Amino acid sequence: MFFQSLAALALAASASAAIINVDVGNSTGGLIFNPEAINAMPGDQVIYTFHQKNHSVTQSSFASPCAPLDGGLDSGFMPVAANVTDGFPTFTVTVNDTKPIWIFCDQAANTAASHCGAGMVHAINCGPDGSANSFSGFKAAALAVGAQLQAAAAAASTTTAPPPAETTADYGTATIPAAPVESTVTVTVTVETSSWVTTYASYPGSPAATPASLTGNVHTVVVGNANGSLIFDPPFLTDIPPRDTISFEFHQKNHSVTQSNFAAPCLKAGLDSGFMAVADNATEFPTFNVTVNQTAPLWFYCRQHTPAGASHCGAGMVFAVNPVQSSPRNFSAFQALAAQLNGTNTTGAVSSPSTTPSSPAGSGATSSMATNLALGLGSFFAAVAFLL
Repeated sequence: MFFQSLAALALAASASAAIINVDVGNSTGGLIFNPEAINAMPGDQVIYTFHQKNHSVTQSSFASPCAPLDGGLDSGFMPVAANVTDGFPTFTVTVNDTKPIWIFCDQAANTAASHCGAGMVHAINCGPDGSANSFSGFKAAALAVGAQLQAAAAAASTTTAPPPAETTADYGTATIPAAPVESTVTVTVTVETSSWVTTYASYPGSPAATPASLTGNVHTVVVGNANGSLIFDPPFLTDIPPRDTISFEFHQKNHSVTQSNFAAPCLKAGLDSGFMAVADNATEFPTFNVTVNQTAPLWFYCRQHTPAGASHCGAGMVFAVNPVQSSPRNFSAFQALAAQLNGTNTTGAVSSPSTTPSSPAGSGATSSMATNLALGLGSFFAAVAFLL
């Protein structure tokens, strides 16, 4: 009879358990939990629904609002693309008692862009306003952390001379916007069930360093087309996180995908697919795959000069990954510089490269179908603690 009573009590508790919904972020990219603070009884379930951007639900403490609590709950990062309208990922927490649970978003931790430092915090069963463990006190402590991080970043920026607003291209006499100052950032990245520490150069305006998934997404870019147009389609991709793959699919004519840099848009400076000749009647198309391994912009062009002296790059056949479109060094500026330095009417244009397919030294690249490459630039995965 005693055990039957216990079972009845447990069943009653289960039946009365509530489900509480909390939004993490919103469709406009806001750094907020909504609602910010809730009360819950033991057995209640809190369902966190992740909206646009890339957030986490990570447990901390009142004393250290922006630092993960040892052994605490953690959803890991949940990236949501800007065009997603349904099927948002969720993370469920079952409340075991009435003790306060302090939550924050761990994105951009320990940097001036910290989501927690911007006030993206949440609490379950916190004290009332005016108490020693109120939500307002918790959020104020998080904002204080953010203010310290921003002050440290500002102080660091004043210790070095400001960069020039303009410079000259690597060849020719064109004036171009100067490169922005990068800062070295060390963060803990959590994706699905894996975590690692990475140190990388943070480029102003570039996407977060957290991959979309362990395997990444694939983005197809068509090189040329059946009409013989000198284009990449699309001409650039933004918000591409590390581990995503760019699959270049070659169509009619004979093109290459060759890495360059902003200041020298039509000069080889890294990866190279080699030339990929595709007949006019082709129905199958060769591909060249590049795995993104950094958040700073990547610049590419076609190095074909056929007919003689007619630079495909100079005609505007260039491509970019993660150009910062709000900066002077956006894709349009890159394309315009390619035309200025290598257009058909340009004097002193760069001489035509060899038409022999080639690969970057030491990359193991070939011009075969579906070549897989990783952009080993910088030290993005130099400090990997747990490599997938």
